[in-house]
Amino acid sequence: MTGYGGRRTQAQRDAITVEIGYALLSAAFAAAVLFGAVAGPALLFQLPDTVEKVLLRAGLLAAPVLFLARVVSVLIRFPERRLPERRGVGHTDGDTGRPGGQPSQPGRTSPDS
Repeated sequence: MTGYGGRRTQAQRDAITVEIGYALLSAAFAAAVLFGAVAGPALLFQLPDTVEKVLLRAGLLAAPVLFLARVVSVLIRFPERRLPERRGVGHTDGDTGRPGGQPSQPGRTSPDS
């Protein structure tokens, strides 16, 4: 919700969707890399049973923790102010004086520019 209680624009919803997708994909990649780095040796080499169990459990514990930490950190850094501005009906752009910054005729710029 915006500061004045209105609904979000399509651009704002799209920006949030992209950010959530980025957070999930980057977190999954980071968790997979961490799991591979920690548990990989246990899966690739013949190690003592105790060492294999410790490495697998450490990987299984650390990967979801990293996943959650990455998702939270990405989404916290995406504040409301980074969303595209809503332009209301009464808003005029300083360059053209017309609503939404549109020139009076398509393909032409205003005399001020």
